[in-house]
Amino acid sequence: MPRIALIPGDGIGLEVVREARRVLEHVASSEGFDIELTDWDLGADRFLRDGITITDEEFRSLDEDHDAVLLGALGDPRVPGNQHAKDILLGMRFKLDLYVNFRPCVLLSPALTPLKDVKGPLRLDIFRENTEGEYTGIGGVFKDGTPDEIALEENIATRKGVERIIRAAFDYADTRGRGRVTLVDKSNVMRHVGGLWRRVFSEVGQEYPDIEQDAMYVDAMAMDLVRRPERYEVIVASNLFGDIVSDLAAEVTGGLGLAPSANIHPGRNALFEPVHGSAPDIAGTGRANPIGAIRCVGLLFDHFGYRDVAERIESAVIASIEVGSTTPDLGGQLSTQEVGDWLLRHFDTALPRTTNQEASDRND
Repeated sequence: MPRIALIPGDGIGLEVVREARRVLEHVASSEGFDIELTDWDLGADRFLRDGITITDEEFRSLDEDHDAVLLGALGDPRVPGNQHAKDILLGMRFKLDLYVNFRPCVLLSPALTPLKDVKGPLRLDIFRENTEGEYTGIGGVFKDGTPDEIALEENIATRKGVERIIRAAFDYADTRGRGRVTLVDKSNVMRHVGGLWRRVFSEVGQEYPDIEQDAMYVDAMAMDLVRRPERYEVIVASNLFGDIVSDLAAEVTGGLGLAPSANIHPGRNALFEPVHGSAPDIAGTGRANPIGAIRCVGLLFDHFGYRDVAERIESAVIASIEVGSTTPDLGGQLSTQEVGDWLLRHFDTALPRTTNQEASDRND
């Protein structure tokens, strides 16, 4: 029985996780799946109340007592520098060694892309290295605040870290029938780190001769994702470049409000979160788009081996977009909760149920 920790976080995170939870519980009940949900009080309110972001004991519990985490969003202007968000989110990525940041950017409706002449289908599966690069925080400042100030930010790349994310991208392409894997780097300038990525990409790629392979500089990729996004299928990149390219790909395919993500250590643990921020300016207004969080539920089911259920959740989301049952950012008139209501009704009429015996067999 999967054990899921729910962390709504801050701002609209509370609202979108509420709807994602309703979908998760409804679909699990309909399909006869056993899940265990645990509410976690992690976020700005707790930090402001108790002065605690997240403890080592809580990290251990998330790692040892839970199979996955569903996170809403972190970020609050009341917390200087959003230190709590860094401690919790980056802490989970590093301490749980969630080295795969998986960002599926899917055009759910041609009307949602800002690009002309893109009719679809369009799917960009992005694998971002999640535990190295500039995000390690290694570096410092010398002669701070003076005219001679020096700032250093180190880009850390290990062969182990580079190889395992590249291999994850190729394995995904191989098992999901994707025909091309593209490496994104800046090896013409970052010769040492870039050279490591290029060598490992070439070496691992030799094990997958049936998959097309190419490499793009990050600036050229940014242009090409706007010019001809349909050329690409699976993209693998470092932490920084993957962060940038995945946001661009999300916008090309409809915007951050629709975008889910998964932070995964295969075989150990996983963290699912919508890509959007906490949006404190619209928190409590009912305008938050819950689709990114609900699609995270689809990724969660996929992660535990129920790909058919994940596909049905995706189909339900597409149906809501097709009939305009969405929040205002997508042109609809529904509130956050009303979108959840619509999807629950849709599941009751359109989502086939797995028999209890089938569910039992799969859980075994």
